[in-house]
Amino acid sequence: MTTIRTARDSEWGKTFARLRTMTEEGRYEEVEAEARALAKLPRRPWRRRPPHWEARVLATGSAVMHGRGAEVLDELDALIVELEPVGLNSQMLRLIARGHRAAALSGARRYAEAETEALAVLKELSRIAHRTPVARLEVTILTHLAGALCGLGRHEEAEAVARGNLPRAQPPTSLVLHLMLVRSLNGQGRHEEALAEARRGAPEPPRMAGNLDLVTAEALHGLGRREEAEAAVRRALGAFERRVHPGHPRFRDGRELLGRITGGA
Repeated sequence: MTTIRTARDSEWGKTFARLRTMTEEGRYEEVEAEARALAKLPRRPWRRRPPHWEARVLATGSAVMHGRGAEVLDELDALIVELEPVGLNSQMLRLIARGHRAAALSGARRYAEAETEALAVLKELSRIAHRTPVARLEVTILTHLAGALCGLGRHEEAEAVARGNLPRAQPPTSLVLHLMLVRSLNGQGRHEEALAEARRGAPEPPRMAGNLDLVTAEALHGLGRREEAEAAVRRALGAFERRVHPGHPRFRDGRELLGRITGGA
């Protein structure tokens, strides 16, 4: 009987595809737990795919998306070093892991480091674009770059990154890039534009629930519409409570915004 322990590469591919689907559904804890269990299985050096590394990249990425990036930064650093000397498959995994690291650094408000990491990944992707498809990962890294630029107060640059890449982005990355555009407009004090852009946004999948409310609340607060802003940020916090870890950066940002709104009442 074939099991995940003895399966061929095609079976591993199906397993990781299923886990990636679960990630898109926001089932981060389940994905991380299963991926960590897979990473502990005996290694098979003759496999064409590197399931051990892929499982670890998936596990750490799930932790970052769940809001526990600070917990896995050291693990990501070690994994990135381990993936350094291997072939193209592992090179792509390494770049994905570095993208997770950029997101975790932004979540920790280490924005300058996050920018440096994102730019380095983009440079490396440009070097291998002739060998393998990189467009999807490139746009994902650009969302991390835009987030870091917003964190650094360089909102016009963040706007340029978001606007320039939205036409080629696909869901759900396009939704994240759109949120970065609204954030960048808020950061420039262009709250009317930010609010209009937020209201043009596509419906959020369940795992992203609350994000649009958060940037909408920021725009409403900037326009002096305090009651609407408070209602929006409370909706956002309620959605985050159902989906992500209490330490997630979204919770922090939402609570801080709520404090600014109610403090000015």
